[in-house]
Amino acid sequence: MLWILADWLAKTTGIRAFYVFEYQTLRTVLAMATALGIALWLGPAVIRKLTEMKVGQAVRTDGPQTHLVKAGTPTMGGALILLSIGITTLLWCKLDNRYVWLTLIVTLATGVIGFVDDYKKVVYKDPKGLSAKAKMFWQSVIAIGAGIFLAGTASLPSNTEFIVPFFKHVVYPFGPVGFVVLTYLVIVGSSNAVNLTDGLDGLAIMPTVMVSAGLAVFAYVAGNKVFSGYLGLPYIEGAGELAVFCAAMGGAGLGFLWFNAYPAEVFMGDVGALALGAALGVIAVVVRQEIVLFIMGGVFVMEAVSVMLQVASFKLTGKRIFRMAPLHHHYELKGWKETQVVVRFWIITIVLVLIGLATLKLR
Repeated sequence: MLWILADWLAKTTGIRAFYVFEYQTLRTVLAMATALGIALWLGPAVIRKLTEMKVGQAVRTDGPQTHLVKAGTPTMGGALILLSIGITTLLWCKLDNRYVWLTLIVTLATGVIGFVDDYKKVVYKDPKGLSAKAKMFWQSVIAIGAGIFLAGTASLPSNTEFIVPFFKHVVYPFGPVGFVVLTYLVIVGSSNAVNLTDGLDGLAIMPTVMVSAGLAVFAYVAGNKVFSGYLGLPYIEGAGELAVFCAAMGGAGLGFLWFNAYPAEVFMGDVGALALGAALGVIAVVVRQEIVLFIMGGVFVMEAVSVMLQVASFKLTGKRIFRMAPLHHHYELKGWKETQVVVRFWIITIVLVLIGLATLKLR
């Protein structure tokens, strides 16, 4: 929106300085600053409103006893993140870009699923919230719809090929059906993995910020003919605009972390966790870096795998592998303080994001 205004001012006034907003890098920086500012500005009002609505977080009695003090802390704070991302995207992204609209729609639509789930839990006091089947059904509809859209609008075969990082010429043409299945797995898997990770103050949001920053680099490269050609990545016209979206997500996440840092004033809830995970997934699919997302989001993967292993082990043998799943609770019960778990998982994410970025050149 502001890009359109700047373009109009440049043409009508003849002042060429307004053309500076054509630069994607500038809009990326401004998007991050804008989203951060919006989140910090609206945060107190959103927290007050959530407190008035009495949407306090319920705490598991079978979990770490240190979490009992968290009961009643406002949840559904992910609405603040989505609001910041939405406003910033409309302000700084080029609104004629189909990838921007797809990512924004997937993010907000998945956020609606999380909102309904949270609302049932905290307002109607239904501990189950939205049923697992209903949640998976709507996530599947969104993910499959995104896959069909991307497959149908792909301009080159490389836009739907499966790329293996660290190898220059190892790609697999999945075809439309295979690509849609891959898109489904990545979006739904990423969405639920981030949601499972969101169990400690600041644990999910900072890795999300880091991974979004890493994906911003890949989006910029994929949307630039020169850089993509030099680094041996497929050129995807228009994908570079997702760097601006990633910056908005990063800025909104940092703004939310201001209030979510230990001891948290507000929790993200499913409305934020499901949406952010889906956003990371769809961006990774667009820029053809699904495996890189798997690497950079290793903390999310570990959390999700720990739950799957725990459930499978208990059903098959009647025994648990971990003291408690997801994985962060296991380490808490082993004696790690909450802040130790969070910061150590952040450090792991930094290392994994750097490894993911290394795939740009190590081929």
